[in-house]
Amino acid sequence: MSLKSILREFKEMRGGIGSISRRGAQSKHWHSRTKSYIVPDVTVTPLEPIPQGPWANLPPELLLDIIRRVEESETSWPARAVIVSCASVCKSWRVVTKETVKTPEQCGRLTFPISLKQPGPRDSPIQCFIRRNRETSTFLLYFGLVPSENETDKLLLAAKKIRRATGTDFIISLVSDEFSRSSSTYVGKLRSNFLGTKFTIYDSQPPCEAGIQSNSRSNTRFHSKQVSPRVPACNQVVSTIAYELNVLRTRGPRRMHCTMNSISVSAIQEGGSVPTPTSFPHSIDEHFSPSPELKGKGLVTDLNSASLSELQMQNQGSVEPLVLKNKVPRWHEQLQCWCLNFKGRVTVASVKNFQLVAAVDPSHNFSASEQEKVILQFGKIGKDIFTMDYLYPLSAFQAFAICLSSFDTKPACE
Repeated sequence: MSLKSILREFKEMRGGIGSISRRGAQSKHWHSRTKSYIVPDVTVTPLEPIPQGPWANLPPELLLDIIRRVEESETSWPARAVIVSCASVCKSWRVVTKETVKTPEQCGRLTFPISLKQPGPRDSPIQCFIRRNRETSTFLLYFGLVPSENETDKLLLAAKKIRRATGTDFIISLVSDEFSRSSSTYVGKLRSNFLGTKFTIYDSQPPCEAGIQSNSRSNTRFHSKQVSPRVPACNQVVSTIAYELNVLRTRGPRRMHCTMNSISVSAIQEGGSVPTPTSFPHSIDEHFSPSPELKGKGLVTDLNSASLSELQMQNQGSVEPLVLKNKVPRWHEQLQCWCLNFKGRVTVASVKNFQLVAAVDPSHNFSASEQEKVILQFGKIGKDIFTMDYLYPLSAFQAFAICLSSFDTKPACE
């Protein structure tokens, strides 16, 4: 027998053995099945593109000029709603509008809902007022100096007070009629302890940059795709507020300290910066996705598989947080009361009135003007009406949450 015929027979033998083994494996796999499913043959038709309309075909230069003119002319609400309408025309308009409209820190204006999570301007404060409704236990934050007569004020945020056995919760929302944590309008909450002396501010979305130690109350240890896309998956601690005890009432007005876990103490120095979110998360996957800055640093590669506690351990102790304290009032001999200069923004005496300044260590070499600069002030101007003015590095959401802590009952602090 020639060598070629031997090799041919050997190949045929290998092929037969292989086919037998494959048939055996297939038979074993078939008998191991307990259920069989028949999938209907459905013809998948490609999705038709959404028509953009004639406005989407404007030249980019002309569109940019239109958006810039509208942004410069409409500087206050309700006229500024036109800018939001421009962003709703189509995708191309939305992209140009978002690129044209600047943050409150840069322009001093509030435009989109995400502006409420961005730091305020450095020089001129954003002036707002809060309206309290005792019957519904709600607090509404409006943009403006004082309430208008025709009640056309721009609503920024709303909060509802919920009493619990161990403390009080203030649920903060973008609208005044929906305060569920499962709603897409939920932005955060304020929680107090039993005595009302310590408060914690929770944000519905993690900070867009890592670096400052924080604790998180995460209720999800499972994969993000198992969660409804409308449910915020965690509450990120952005600040803690502590009121000093004053049982004997010998220390004067309330004393408070706010530790801003998401803001570095260097942020108030010249050239300092604050993490600035650019959009609200629309789904859980976006909610946990790292920012472009973090992707390049290699801090987080897959937040679906890593727990938030592991992420916080990486950030813990790396940056010193900013601490705010209430400005000490002076005693007025003629009026026989404690006084603060609110520059006309507060007209009614109240134990809730306060001004917050930075509490910095002398080793940081901050100037006297930076130490005396009022970052947040809050005070009463009428029955259930209060003013709130805030500056960089606080956002409207953070300032509103701090002011809400003043509404809770504090028998041991006053």
